[in-house]
Amino acid sequence: MIKVAFFGHDAGDAAVRRRVRAMQDGGVSIIGFMMRRQDSVAPEWDNIDLGQTRDGAFVQRVMRIFSGARVAARSGNMLATADVIYARNLDMLACAFLTKRYVKLDTPVIYESLDVHRLLTRTDLIGTLFRAAERSLLRRTIGLVVSSPGFLRNHFEKHYPGLYEPYLVENRLAAASEFGPRPGTVDSAQSSSGSDTRLRLGWVGNLRCRRSFALLCKLADYYPDEIEIRLHGQPARTEIPVFESEIDARANMSFAGRYRSPEDLAAIYDKLDVVWAGDFMEAGYNSTWLLPNRIYEGGYYATPAIAPAGTETAAWINRHDCGLSVEEPLDETLPELFDAILNDRGRLAACRRRLLEMPDEVFVEPSGFFAEVLERALVKARSK
Repeated sequence: MIKVAFFGHDAGDAAVRRRVRAMQDGGVSIIGFMMRRQDSVAPEWDNIDLGQTRDGAFVQRVMRIFSGARVAARSGNMLATADVIYARNLDMLACAFLTKRYVKLDTPVIYESLDVHRLLTRTDLIGTLFRAAERSLLRRTIGLVVSSPGFLRNHFEKHYPGLYEPYLVENRLAAASEFGPRPGTVDSAQSSSGSDTRLRLGWVGNLRCRRSFALLCKLADYYPDEIEIRLHGQPARTEIPVFESEIDARANMSFAGRYRSPEDLAAIYDKLDVVWAGDFMEAGYNSTWLLPNRIYEGGYYATPAIAPAGTETAAWINRHDCGLSVEEPLDETLPELFDAILNDRGRLAACRRRLLEMPDEVFVEPSGFFAEVLERALVKARSK
């Protein structure tokens, strides 16, 4: 059994929870060394609390690297039993290496780049310094895990060729999680209330993109009687400071708040006809390169996605022929797309049919897959 010390940025984050479950599903033993974003979090695994951070509070997160490493070092005996350290995000990678230094360990480290932060894409001195820090840490790891090939192609291959061993692990559902069965037929995946009712568009997950929010509000205004827009997740207040009041001003918009993933996903997607999979928070960079959870969750529950053209997400949708992409300028083309959908819902029915034809493995990570990734990384490291 492989034992992993998981340095995570937020013990309450659904993606962290999914990654832990994927490891445990393959028989991996987990001890967490994690920050948290909420006042209180009760992880389902043994966990050392490294302190609380806030969204958008970059200076505070940097300071937490040092305080978190000191806290983690107090549990050095537990850390010393791990076969490998798994660090999610650059700040936690720095925290992990600093902890290793405090405890004087030679435990190998794997880096998971969840997102390529905007500071790493800057062309000025600040960007150069942050890439130098990432380069220094990355070259000391035994593996780099990314969720999209776009991150490798546009960032890591560009700035750090030959310095890492890459592993692609998409944001699929974890096999052992409680996400329920897929819809059994095309009819069961379609709107149960028929074509003469509102089309239900969802935005699910981290609600962090101001432009996406504005586009959805405009759609709600364009189609007050034809479209219902449902939002599920946690809004990033630093990116969308005015949120609830905009929703309350529109009768055809609703916000359900936080949810548990994957337990609540079936109920969420069962009430959606299509899901928005666009992101412009870091347009041209991270937002263009990522593959979001929504395409895997929605795909499993036969809910087609819409994504902006020219993104890795749109390329994935087009490659599988299972959703819709839309060109700029979105203020004009997105309403035009919904005009077409409202006039012919057969377009979405065809996408649903295609999603149901696709094997579960496209959307669900096979049991033991992540344990195999860890084992491959460890074997390669030992052979060097």
